[in-house]
Amino acid sequence: MLTPREAEVLALVGKGMRNKEIAEKLGISHQTARTYVRDVRRKLGVRSRISAVITGLARP
Repeated sequence: MLTPREAEVLALVGKGMRNKEIAEKLGISHQTARTYVRDVRRKLGVRSRISAVITGLARP
């Protein structure tokens, strides 16, 4: 399962935001945003951002 913050990051990825934009929106560093995106992809078992969004939307 994704943490609430990871779900928030995934939603922003789904809106087409890049890591830098996510970082600015959430008030975190670019590296932290990048780490969240990487962790989300890993937890969902996908390789790309788009696959993460699609998989994330398909899960309850």
